[in-house]
Amino acid sequence: MSKPLKTIWGEQLDPEHVLEEYPRPQMARRDWMNLNGYWDYAFSVDPETPDTWDGRILVPFSPEALLSGVDRQLKPDEYLHYRRDITIPEGELKRGRWLLHFGAVDQICAVYVNDRKAGGHTGGYLPFSIDITDLLAEGENTLRVCVKDLSDTSYHARGKQSLKRGGMWYTAQSGIWQTVWMEHVPDVYIKAVKLVPDCDGSAIKIKVLINDSTASAGSAPSSKKVRAVISFHGKVVREAVFKTGVTCCVSLEGFEWWTPEEPNLYDLELSMGEDRVTSYFGMRRIQIRKDRKGILRFWLNGRPYYHNGVLDQGYYSDGLYTAPSDEALQYDIRTMKDLGFNMLRKHIKIEPDRWYYHCDRLGMLVWQDMVSGGSPYHLWFVNKIPFVLMRTGRIVKDRNYRLLARQEAEGRNEYYRELKEMVRHLYNHPCITAWVPFNEGWGQFDAHRAVKVLRRLDPTRMIDQASGWFDQGGGDIYSIHNYWKKLKVKPLRHRVVALTEFGACFHRVQEHSFTDRIYGIRKYASPDALADGLASLWDKELIPNILKGLSASVYTQVSDIEDELNGLLTYDRKLLKVSAERVRSMNRKLKEAFLASW
Repeated sequence: MSKPLKTIWGEQLDPEHVLEEYPRPQMARRDWMNLNGYWDYAFSVDPETPDTWDGRILVPFSPEALLSGVDRQLKPDEYLHYRRDITIPEGELKRGRWLLHFGAVDQICAVYVNDRKAGGHTGGYLPFSIDITDLLAEGENTLRVCVKDLSDTSYHARGKQSLKRGGMWYTAQSGIWQTVWMEHVPDVYIKAVKLVPDCDGSAIKIKVLINDSTASAGSAPSSKKVRAVISFHGKVVREAVFKTGVTCCVSLEGFEWWTPEEPNLYDLELSMGEDRVTSYFGMRRIQIRKDRKGILRFWLNGRPYYHNGVLDQGYYSDGLYTAPSDEALQYDIRTMKDLGFNMLRKHIKIEPDRWYYHCDRLGMLVWQDMVSGGSPYHLWFVNKIPFVLMRTGRIVKDRNYRLLARQEAEGRNEYYRELKEMVRHLYNHPCITAWVPFNEGWGQFDAHRAVKVLRRLDPTRMIDQASGWFDQGGGDIYSIHNYWKKLKVKPLRHRVVALTEFGACFHRVQEHSFTDRIYGIRKYASPDALADGLASLWDKELIPNILKGLSASVYTQVSDIEDELNGLLTYDRKLLKVSAERVRSMNRKLKEAFLASW
């Protein structure tokens, strides 16, 4: 039996002002319209427009989330319908284009404007946009969205969602779960920007892509001139003019590094014709090199750097996948940073763009997981066998599609399409230092191919080919999940050693618990006992293994989630379960041990 738990931000939520911040800070414009708020909704077994509506839903919260006001599970054989009116002022259709943006809709949707289909999308974790100009009229217009979510009954990406939640599998959520918004742009506008720090050359490489409504079908957009203005702390430091579609290398001699300790960001303004966008970037270099003792380490900006991380799954007790406010989105990042951690492993979820923006500006490294999918898993194979015989998973080849739940060719193709979209979507964020294509064999397949795809798309970041087990020997990282046994580390010649999940220590706080069920590994009776248990792990598992080559660790986890009680924070984020100073002291000691090791 579960009970409703609200965060402080959920308790203070104003339905008339829901997540009103500009949703895409890396390509921002002034002329936009936020469409969060109340929409009509209806559940049905028919994809056609319902005759009646069930009530109002607070977008962008999923119907399964407490804050949506619905509290209803969308089933695989049902459709979820949304409807709202939008107003286009007189004269606004005579200039430019109107783009409709969705941050994420889980899983499959069709979008209609004034009862005419505008477009659709498959994939519950990535943003998409539709030019709806030709379907709009001045005055009132009706926007409708029809959603289907097969959840864990199909091969689509789903992460930790389950229609039968429990233990390490959580409430399946569906529908619109990130901001919906409209943007007014010129007829020819900036469509995408790619920013590549060239630290060796003391420069930033900028490539701007545009749409071109005047280009004939199938032809490439014509070239336009772009003006770039780069500022640092409000002062213009560089200007450049170049053509769209080509990479411009802008000198930044004497630039300031981006690090978690000093997250220096440069502001970028781009002008092309009538279009203006603002963006930003950070200058940082990610490498894997040997230290002075010949041990492979992660390097950041020319120095060995220990990645001291926490597993971050991004679930909220009242919003599920959706943070109740922008302050809530920042809270976990700020809290973990205050405790002395410098990295978050974003676990099989893609967050709204603002989350990565906050990691960029606050200074937090991110290891980004690809969202897991595939058919229902054979848990006896992907979880139990590796736990009992830890090395077994490291000799299993991932070409057995049936055992690893990837028998559907459509699902395998969809995985690579979404992997590429994820990298392109998140590429410009300096906080992201590693890609993690697979976790613990959940839908893993052909991991060597995944590494090749990632290398081609992004040669600047590290790759953890298979986090946990079913290691295929590729990528940059020898990735260990260890919850039960004494950790044994030895340096490797070709890959860095990282403990990418460990801990799972828990102390249950009754008044802040979602259910009476308990899921965790190491139980402690009090906050002090929990702190002692964590300190023991740091002293006995992490610090001694640094000398043997351990270069990163990821503690499980940021917060409790439903039955899972191993968070440093309670599920409602109202309580830090351990003394902040104890954790800061542990992390200072870890940092000092690493600095002394090389």
